[in-house]
Amino acid sequence: MDIVLVHGSYHGAWCWDQLRPVLERLGHRVITVDLPISDPGYGATEYAAVVEGAIPPDSDPILVGHSMAGLVIPIVATRRPVSRLVFLAAFVPSPGLSANEQRSTERIDGLVPPRTAEWTDLGDGVWMVGPTTATEVFFHDVDPAVARWATQRLRPQAYRVMQETTPLVAWPDVDCRSIVCRNDRAINPEWVRSAARDRLDTVAVELDGGHSPFLTRPAELAHVLDAMARNSVARGG
Repeated sequence: MDIVLVHGSYHGAWCWDQLRPVLERLGHRVITVDLPISDPGYGATEYAAVVEGAIPPDSDPILVGHSMAGLVIPIVATRRPVSRLVFLAAFVPSPGLSANEQRSTERIDGLVPPRTAEWTDLGDGVWMVGPTTATEVFFHDVDPAVARWATQRLRPQAYRVMQETTPLVAWPDVDCRSIVCRNDRAINPEWVRSAARDRLDTVAVELDGGHSPFLTRPAELAHVLDAMARNSVARGG
């Protein structure tokens, strides 16, 4: 089964480096992309085009979107066939609204605020996060050496994807799954559970730990995704 892994804000394809080989040993072809997240002119449509361009034409993959990439993967599903969407500690877009509008009325943001505020405005709606704040929000339960490795690879994030009204006009007719991280500090775990139930018509699979299970428990995450992939094949896509 082809599994396409789509990273979230500030991240890149590197964030899947520990997860990818486990999935490959389980028999999957894994596709990762670097979204053009630092370009202030790009939003979810452009991100989706990059993802679509990375998928072989004859593939009917599972798309896994982490965090911000939840705004992207359903758009890909409106443009080409996919077997399943998996929202990993991710936003779930609401047609007619921006992610920031959703955040203003729903308790999406994490419930444990960081003690530091290393946010740098680079202009044109592009921001960078510093290593201490990034560790508090994204990597608080990651091995310190791995967390340092990760923070050194973060990239500036353009916030058009959060500010724009989602390009998703109607929800694609595709099966969806959700994974919630119980100790997530970036996205409210209870919101993930409710969005899974109320918007995706599924019950979120529960993982211990914070926002980055691909770094803290890659084998456990891989087996969850493997089960979702095999279930998708059994269902005929």
